[in-house]
Amino acid sequence: MSLTLPAPVEAVLFDLDGTLVDTAPDFKSVLLQMSREANIPAPADEAIHHTVSNGARALVRLAFAIDDEHPAFQERLSTLLALYSARIEQTQSCLYPGMDTLLRNLEAARIPWGVVTNKPSLYSRPLLAALSLQERCSVLICPDDVTKTKPDPEPLLLACSRLGVAAAKTLYVGDHPRDIEAGRAAGMFTIAVRYGYIPTAPAIHEWGADLIVDQANAIDTLLRQATTTPMTQE
Repeated sequence: MSLTLPAPVEAVLFDLDGTLVDTAPDFKSVLLQMSREANIPAPADEAIHHTVSNGARALVRLAFAIDDEHPAFQERLSTLLALYSARIEQTQSCLYPGMDTLLRNLEAARIPWGVVTNKPSLYSRPLLAALSLQERCSVLICPDDVTKTKPDPEPLLLACSRLGVAAAKTLYVGDHPRDIEAGRAAGMFTIAVRYGYIPTAPAIHEWGADLIVDQANAIDTLLRQATTTPMTQE
């Protein structure tokens, strides 16, 4: 794996759930409520962590052991999304440890950062606002903005276009194989985060990322070492 960052780094883009923000607490609360009302056991926390990045449909399949064709599937999905949406203003979600320092240091170095996610803007924008990140985030690309979502590179390339930066000088950080696939297809330096909602397969070292990190401050350290613009110390 190459550890040579683009010179200079012009932007850093993040996946949202499981990379920038730990959103599992809200989904756990929603699934617990739905499971209690259905009088069934709630999914284990570990199972939820492995599933969150695959979206609401995957969480319904996990919690109720039904597929998309089941007569109750759409109702369950609508309920989950409504309950999740209602929680966002009082969200239990939070930035991962070390992430706020990383973002602040990027901002101090005038390196724009943004979010490219498969989470619809109906949920992504209010979540960023609830976490006081909306004004700090230089670009947000959601499925609503593109014709093809990750693993297609279209949303990443759109983010670069809106920022006015080169994809080859941009980092993309994610917690799922599709993030790395999209980043590589866009020609970006890709970073896989082991702390996120890692699927059970394939193994993270098989994703083809340029770098794997265990925590956000490892990215901060790498950028400090590579950037020609001094980043603030805290």
